Amino acid sequence: MQLHNLKPAEGSVRKNRRIGRGEGSGSGVTAGKGNKGQQARTGYQKKTGHEGGQMPIQRRMPKRGFKNMNRVEYKVFNLGDVDALVEKYGLQEFSLDNLYINGLTTRTDVVKILGTGELKSKVAFKVNAVSAKAKEAIEAAGSTIELL
Repeated sequence: MQLHNLKPAEGSVRKNRRIGRGEGSGSGVTAGKGNKGQQARTGYQKKTGHEGGQMPIQRRMPKRGFKNMNRVEYKVFNLGDVDALVEKYGLQEFSLDNLYINGLTTRTDVVKILGTGELKSKVAFKVNAVSAKAKEAIEAAGSTIELL
């Protein structure tokens, strides 16, 4: 095999259709653009979202409220959930890394512990946030909390 013998695979290369090159080509006259009008002219660009004069959908839809870009979305765990997870996965430490390894959170999740349920096992916590009720319950159970 040499460079001058190389050819593309059969059927992979197609000849370009030469538009607007006379009636005999089969695509002459209007060159596939239909008859007269703005769309047949050179340089025509259809604007995104244009609905032919009908009120566009982004203007028909009502706008309400706003989205706070500074809001922090927490991945929430209640104390009852924590207890069940510690038993199920045999965790010594309830940290972001352990939760990620066991598929309970993603890399970017921000974890918060809430106080519903009760904590029976003694676990070290390394999380982003803890509610006041949860903090009391964790300290009462003899566990430690480290906020990241």
